[in-house]
Amino acid sequence: MTSPTEQRNPRTLAIDAVGTSEILQLVNNEDARVAGAVGLVIPELTKAVDAAVEAVRGGGRVHYFGAGTSGRLAVLDAAELLPTFHTPEDLVVAHHAGGMDALFRAVENVEDSEDGGAADAATVTGQDIVIGLAASGSTPYVAGALKAARTAGATTVLVTSNPNAPLAPLADIVIAADTGPEVIAGSTRLKAGTAQKLILNSFSTTLMIKLGRTWSNLMVDLVATNKKLRGRMLRILAEATGADEQACEAALAAAEGELKPALVHLLTGATIPAARAALEDAHGRVADALATLGAPPQRTASA
Repeated sequence: MTSPTEQRNPRTLAIDAVGTSEILQLVNNEDARVAGAVGLVIPELTKAVDAAVEAVRGGGRVHYFGAGTSGRLAVLDAAELLPTFHTPEDLVVAHHAGGMDALFRAVENVEDSEDGGAADAATVTGQDIVIGLAASGSTPYVAGALKAARTAGATTVLVTSNPNAPLAPLADIVIAADTGPEVIAGSTRLKAGTAQKLILNSFSTTLMIKLGRTWSNLMVDLVATNKKLRGRMLRILAEATGADEQACEAALAAAEGELKPALVHLLTGATIPAARAALEDAHGRVADALATLGAPPQRTASA
């Protein structure tokens, strides 16, 4: 059975015969359907997040596998976790069919290789969770990775836009956001790609929250790699604590640029070493560290 992503869209048959504004409106109309499709798969996405939390807490890793657009989106999501949440570099690993070269240009045959997917999954262990991304649900590279992951004993997940994905039997959890036919038939960089981006954003962000890498809705594990991010650190401290800029700068300097101990210090009055110790005992969760130090878990925005 042909994937819905490969079918012609009856709503865009005349897309080449209308004006620029009308084309854009047609694209936008189709894009508007994506969030609803993703919303319908939240129960399956919940299972994937909970499985990932269990895997990571047990010493495992998260692996993404994809080809083409799917692989590029996987690389993007994994790359952004380090500066945003200060994750270890190998906690969430993205595997793209064809490697780095295929990020910038199409590489012949790599997505058709089950052996390639299996080879890239050679480092997967039974402690890990493996997420295959395939808009059509049939990519051989992803099939090879999922099969190898199954053999290793890892939890397997499939993210697809095909409710009848051929690869579904290889996954313990199937997240099938039915985005329907694309604006341009088969161009899964459009709605299917947008759905995958939303799903990966939701998955990885929720995973980070569950692992204690936020406090309230603030990025308290942020890594300041540039001037903009250093300024954001100070704003987060001020927003969370109500302290003035000078106090925030002093706390951040005392904590050698680490936001979490500076935050706990400002909220509790504990010394930086005591704040670090409380955070270590709390496995990095700010709310638990505050409770240990006798501070209320305040979460309201400062005035």
